[in-house]
Amino acid sequence: MIRRPSPPSLATAPLAVTTVLLALLGMFGPFSIDTPFPAFRDMGEQFGASEASMQLVVSAYLGAFAVMSIFHGPLSDAVGRKPVMVTGAAVYALASIGCALSPSLPVLLAFRVLQGVSAGAGTIVSRTVVRDLFEGARAQRLMSTVAMIFGIGPAIAPIIGGWLLLAGPWPLVFWFLCCFGGIIAVAVLVLLPESHPPHRRTPFDVRSIVGGVVTVARMRRFQVLSAAAAFSFAGQFLYIGAAPIFVVTLLGKGAQDFWMFFVPMVVGMVLGSFTNTRLAERATGDVLIMGGQAVALSGAVAGLVLAMVPATAALPWAVVGPTAIAFGTGISLPIYQLALLDAVPHARGTAASVSTFAMLLLNATLTAVVVPIAATSLSRLAATSLALLVLGIGLFHLHRRVTRPPGAVPVQPLTPEVT
Repeated sequence: MIRRPSPPSLATAPLAVTTVLLALLGMFGPFSIDTPFPAFRDMGEQFGASEASMQLVVSAYLGAFAVMSIFHGPLSDAVGRKPVMVTGAAVYALASIGCALSPSLPVLLAFRVLQGVSAGAGTIVSRTVVRDLFEGARAQRLMSTVAMIFGIGPAIAPIIGGWLLLAGPWPLVFWFLCCFGGIIAVAVLVLLPESHPPHRRTPFDVRSIVGGVVTVARMRRFQVLSAAAAFSFAGQFLYIGAAPIFVVTLLGKGAQDFWMFFVPMVVGMVLGSFTNTRLAERATGDVLIMGGQAVALSGAVAGLVLAMVPATAALPWAVVGPTAIAFGTGISLPIYQLALLDAVPHARGTAASVSTFAMLLLNATLTAVVVPIAATSLSRLAATSLALLVLGIGLFHLHRRVTRPPGAVPVQPLTPEVT
């Protein structure tokens, strides 16, 4: 077995700097979704928009993110990782300025679409950098470490949003996002090494890019694995997408109280990622995924039971289920991400794009369609989360069945690439 040498450019930045920067690139998602949550009521009052209409602020971002996510990965396969990430962060900063200056909800939604179009450049491509530079258990540990740092984002984003509302009107939230995007663009340009050298790149033309996307999207095994990952995470994301209703309407809290939900959930996610790093060389990928799913499923059942009992249908019991689901997701999600990248080793950017598209399209649907229906009560929200998790678990076992015949020796999905 021959280990692929690290690109020479890796020496331009210490590993710790690279790790933190990759985690910050991943924070475009939670910062874009969670930071504006505390401002929803103020924005709705200014624009004369209903609670359901304000959900479009999330859906518009997620829908655009999902559509453009198809292209960020293939573009990075063709021109390199850094140009795509730097351009995306810069455009994101400009879109945030547009959000801050929006005079109406339709204008705000238009700039949220532009935010979604650009944010995926960091969120998606940063994952491919991990697999470009490292292999095997080392890649798994780095992916989990990135996930641990990244996990801070959903906890601090709504807290930052609440603090900003104390300091001024809701546009301050988007001015903050503008600064975040600008700082990341400069940091990537100066500090992050280019992990995808020219000799590994694919042709830069529309036909090749679209053809690569179609080829990967039509792979049945990849389809099932992507769906399994998407629905497994959907059980947790349902609560994230419903956060404004969950915290304010169902739990009766205020704009500065989102931390009561996000901090425990993110602590669970970080602890799950930490558990993954500790088990990286002791358990196979399949075992870690199934273990994480068992924890998440147990949490979802407990959350449903607690929500159905009047005495426990309130804080702190209301966040027990989401926290346990997040812990299980933290264990399994890094394995899912690496397995999806390794499924198409010659075009990891494309693999990351197609799988992210599937996940975000599902999340956008959940936010726009499912959340308004499910978030009418704590018990209905918990039951819907449980159903999504069960579907994800079923799809994962279907994936195992179609990738290995009965009686076959289990394959570790993190087997180092041989060149």
